[in-house]
Amino acid sequence: MKKIIIPYTPRSYALKHIHPNLESHQYAVIVCHRRFGKTVLAINHMIKQAIICKKQMPRYAYIAPFKSQAKEVAWSYLKYYTHVIPNIIVNETELYVELPTKHSGMTGARIYIRGADKPDSLRGMYYDGVLLDEYAQIKPTLWDEVISPALLDRNGWAVFIGTPKGQNQFYDKWLDAQRKDNWYTCMVRWDESGLFAEGGEYGPDRIESIRQEMSAEAFRQEMECDFTASAFNVLIKIDDVTKSASRTYKAEDISMAPKILGVDVARFGNDRCVIFRRQGLVAFEPKIYSDIDNMTFAAHLMHEIDSWNPDAVFVDAGRGEGVIDRCRQMGYDITEVNFGAKSIYPEKYVNKRVEMWDAVAAWIKEGGAIPQNPELKSELTFPEYSFDSANRMKLMSKEEIKELTGKSPDIADSLALTFAHPVRPKGFGRGGGRARCNTDYDLFD
Repeated sequence: MKKIIIPYTPRSYALKHIHPNLESHQYAVIVCHRRFGKTVLAINHMIKQAIICKKQMPRYAYIAPFKSQAKEVAWSYLKYYTHVIPNIIVNETELYVELPTKHSGMTGARIYIRGADKPDSLRGMYYDGVLLDEYAQIKPTLWDEVISPALLDRNGWAVFIGTPKGQNQFYDKWLDAQRKDNWYTCMVRWDESGLFAEGGEYGPDRIESIRQEMSAEAFRQEMECDFTASAFNVLIKIDDVTKSASRTYKAEDISMAPKILGVDVARFGNDRCVIFRRQGLVAFEPKIYSDIDNMTFAAHLMHEIDSWNPDAVFVDAGRGEGVIDRCRQMGYDITEVNFGAKSIYPEKYVNKRVEMWDAVAAWIKEGGAIPQNPELKSELTFPEYSFDSANRMKLMSKEEIKELTGKSPDIADSLALTFAHPVRPKGFGRGGGRARCNTDYDLFD
């Protein structure tokens, strides 16, 4: 039997820490500094898994944000590291390499090079393993709707790998993975990989050269793996959101504060309707509804009002006309809010939406507590702000955010709606205190 040696020599850090853990975990998130060699590492991990797989007709995919990028970056590596294997098949048209098999009449393991911008090429297939490179630039719906289901039949594995590019889906995946036992997480900064140390592949002089080539923010992001480095114009910082999600209050701490419902109504097919409850410094877990018509959602909203007896209900008027009309028809007191309307402070904000979001930012800094909801945290920290010619603050629109992330910030917008107008408790000023009511909703359950 002839011994075949793949021409890959893992770097010491990868050999010691990453490769063993990738082989012992079904899922992994690898955050690494620029020039770490992540694509070579990823391709060779996939080659090894394809060689040792004992399943029939194994299928694997390396996925980059764009097909052209995947071909340019990974296709040559895949061909180079597999060219020593006898009888391989290289398909230049469909961008896959097929390894030989001992099973007569059957195809061997295939490794595909794919782009996330061509999701149709990934549908309808099963996968034994998938590598998602630079996941920060890939819409999260690809994983949720295409890749994850394709791994189920064969109990396949997945690796997310990349360099930080702000607080986005890669950051969310990094945080989420750290809370799960079957996920491996690893962050490799430039001063940890050994590549820039004395005797390393690049040496200490190279890191100083890189530092001079980059801005301070870019260096923190790409070499020190700082997810927050580029967030200088993000309205709500991830550090503030993390602190907010860790805060807890007792029921008596907020008992005299007004109870407010913020209601965001779905605009398009895949948007969601959201009901958010907030009382003073506490925002409770939102209720989220997908694929629901206005009349059914109105019924849910009326039930929320009956069960919680809020002091104010603010509903987005953008697509909420039917919900608002139905609730009012049934005798409920609803206040409609137009995100594009004039702000209470027109000299400071370009519209009502910016005013409400800035109020959320101030509330978080002043002690507000949000639920441990990954989607909410991601949505809160994404929008960037700027100023118009009149020095008024403006915020990324809902449509711009959806274009960039693939989803609308419905949950965060519903929280913002709880700051639409000043509210005082029902019964305030009559009898010296707040009117009490019975409720079947346990705030701190």
